[in-house]
Amino acid sequence: ATFKPASKVDHTQVIGTCASCHNGTTATGKALTHIASTSACESCHVTLAFKPASKVDHTQVIGTCASCHNGTTATGKGVTHIASTNACESCHVTSTFKPASKVDHTQVIGTCASCHNGMTAVGKSTNHIPSANTCETCHTTTAWNPARFDHIDVVAGTCITCHNGISASGKPVTHIPTTQSCDTCHSRLVWKPATFSHSGITTGCSSCHNGTFATGKNITHMSTMRDCNVCHTTSVWSPISFKHASLEYPGDHSARLALTCLSCHTTNTDAATWKAAAYRPDCAGCHAANYKSDPHIKVNNVSRYTVSELKNCAGSCHIYTDSTLTKIKTTRNSHHKVTDTSFN
Repeated sequence: ATFKPASKVDHTQVIGTCASCHNGTTATGKALTHIASTSACESCHVTLAFKPASKVDHTQVIGTCASCHNGTTATGKGVTHIASTNACESCHVTSTFKPASKVDHTQVIGTCASCHNGMTAVGKSTNHIPSANTCETCHTTTAWNPARFDHIDVVAGTCITCHNGISASGKPVTHIPTTQSCDTCHSRLVWKPATFSHSGITTGCSSCHNGTFATGKNITHMSTMRDCNVCHTTSVWSPISFKHASLEYPGDHSARLALTCLSCHTTNTDAATWKAAAYRPDCAGCHAANYKSDPHIKVNNVSRYTVSELKNCAGSCHIYTDSTLTKIKTTRNSHHKVTDTSFN
């Protein structure tokens, strides 16, 4: 028999730690390729079956996870792992590898959606604003809420799908009544001021221009129930372009007279003021006081026409030879017209 070396060792009866023998001198110690660790052998190995190690006490491992979990010494990242430059310990802990207790997004490679797709990680919720934007367009990894929304990628005319008062702020109660999309008047870059286009308005002006939703009539405006667009246009507010449709209106007078609305509408209302109402709607209704009978000969050197007879200045005027009014000496026709600047 040979005393040395021992043919077998019953480790169950060894007193002391593994390292008291397995120190490279008394017995084989850690190999050069051994995981860097301060662990005692028994922290990972058992005496009945040294290999493979039955457990690993990660608290005594020296170095980063990747120094072992590199796919050679120990299992590395799986092919389905999130693309990342992170060290394992950035997201995982040694006590509970799954699920990852934290995620350091600063080292994630790729877009948010490459993970936040509803499978690898939580994706958009069912009540999320409809958008083709990537997560990082609006959210940050340091503060998920609140989001800073980028409207650039929003499809034109779809504002109401979000700005409905639920998903995002909608029209306030004081907003102009309209069915137009928000971006018809507002910009996605600057909400105010709005660039309003009247081209699509079919309900008249007063529904908005009532002093509440938009500027209404000023206190000096003519008292009228007519809508703004009867006199004004949306392209040029002033000057007004009112066209008289009343049969009593004699027609537009000469521009040289510089008549204003108040020249006839002296009470600043729709109703015109007739100076001699008995003669309306003829010229004499306004000009009766200016009538002079002397030039208006009826019978030569005998009689003159009255204002009642010539109340319409534009009518024909005959000069007769005698009081029988049967023989016309001269005819004057359309002597005065509304377009004249003075009597002819």
